Amino acid sequence: QVQLVESGGGLVQAGGSLRLSCAASGRTSSRYIMGWFRQAPGKEREFVAAVTWSGGSTYHADSVKGRFTISRDNAQNTVYLQMNRLQPEDTAVYYCAAGTPLRVNDNRQYTYWGRGTQVTVSS
Repeated sequence: QVQLVESGGGLVQAGGSLRLSCAASGRTSSRYIMGWFRQAPGKEREFVAAVTWSGGSTYHADSVKGRFTISRDNAQNTVYLQMNRLQPEDTAVYYCAAGTPLRVNDNRQYTYWGRGTQVTVSS
């Protein structure tokens, strides 16, 4: 089992920044890809970014490219999502996920999930 705990969400004005953290514990594996997804009220969960745990390759959704950056600290078993130039449409619950997906943007292919952290961007 892998436990994932997100933190760092909050309320921020448009144009501001937040950094989300995802602390992993338990049977973590260098095979796991770590992903961030988000879900706004009434909408489906959507891919935000992903990073390979050992290789350092990163993937970002087109909607966040140039504004969000995913990174990881293997020594701390933590994955980060730096979010800059936030906009009201970024408002959602942000979830951390771990697994071995064939497609990194497919939430159905991730095995472990955190409980999420709320990000609210005011205009």
